[in-house]
Amino acid sequence: MKSDDTPEVAMASTEAATPAPAARPAPTPEPEVAGPSAAAPSRWDPPTKSKFLTAWVVLLLIVAIVTILYAWRLPPFAGRYEQTDDAYVKGQTTVISPQVSGYVAQVPVNDYQNVRAGDVLVRIEDSIYSAKVAQAQANVLTQQANLDNSTQAQRSKEVNTLAQDAAIANAQAQLAKVQADLRRTNALIANGWTTAAVRDQQVAAVRSAETQLRQARAAREIGTEDVRTVIVGRHGLNANVEAAKAQVRLAEVDLDHTVIRAPQAGQLSEVSVRQGQYVTAGTQLMYLVPKTLWVTANFKEAQTHKMRVGQPATFTVDALGSARLKGRVDSLAPAAGSEFAVLRPDNATGNFVKVAQRIAVRIKIDPGQQLAERLRPGMSVVARIRTDQ
Repeated sequence: MKSDDTPEVAMASTEAATPAPAARPAPTPEPEVAGPSAAAPSRWDPPTKSKFLTAWVVLLLIVAIVTILYAWRLPPFAGRYEQTDDAYVKGQTTVISPQVSGYVAQVPVNDYQNVRAGDVLVRIEDSIYSAKVAQAQANVLTQQANLDNSTQAQRSKEVNTLAQDAAIANAQAQLAKVQADLRRTNALIANGWTTAAVRDQQVAAVRSAETQLRQARAAREIGTEDVRTVIVGRHGLNANVEAAKAQVRLAEVDLDHTVIRAPQAGQLSEVSVRQGQYVTAGTQLMYLVPKTLWVTANFKEAQTHKMRVGQPATFTVDALGSARLKGRVDSLAPAAGSEFAVLRPDNATGNFVKVAQRIAVRIKIDPGQQLAERLRPGMSVVARIRTDQ
């Protein structure tokens, strides 16, 4: 019995003395091996695009292509428009200059001022020109007095002719008397009652009376010619009177020109004249720019093949933020710009190079456009004309 119990006790004590081993983690279950019938593992795929998005992208692509073709005037838009950037806004810029010389008395306008037709721009000292008007008027009175004296002289000459007519009548009467005496003397001589000496005296008296009659008639002719001379001279005096009146009008015109007025409505440029300045005829005082504007576009000669008056046109203005305005072709220049140059090009040389010429096209701006009021002559524009209409 004891022998059986002892080994059990010893074994128990040995197990108690020996430390217990650390606990091990539970083993991870092994993945099942996929067999031939097992499904493939899942992976990432991009999302499928919708048909609407695809159509929208295609539409944008088509619009971009059409826009590029239209901007570059490629088929099918080629030939519908002709465009040039050699174009400018033009206007009837007027140089304001005096027609008479003198000192400036007043400048009642300012720089860039809007004026109406007839407004006073400059006044020139007019005392000298007023004196010239008075002098011319006095000359008219002098010439008129000479004309009146001519009328009086004619009347005096006509009265002299009446006296000369009386002298002719007296000479005729004297001639008749001496002729009668001569006849009586001849009868007395035939009867022997008088001498030949008496007859000779009577013959001399007749000849003297005839001479006096011729003198009276000559004086009458001279008097008549004097009257005609006065009448003819009166035409010259009338001309002098009219010339003097013309001098008055000329002096009055010069006097009126001492006040320089605006020839039409518009806007002034910088006013360069100052009060007290001496100006002469033709001196540039300022510029007047009226509201009448148009566009002059210089197209290459090949571009004007289909251009006609009345075709619609558009143009963009650099100074207005490339704003687009409308107009129509008003006219085409009668010749290329080189024909109007001061020094024309000479192509009669051995080395000839063909250069495309420019034809100026005038574009009339359509009314009723608000931005057109901001246009100024000299602005750069890009003009486009539709040539298929």
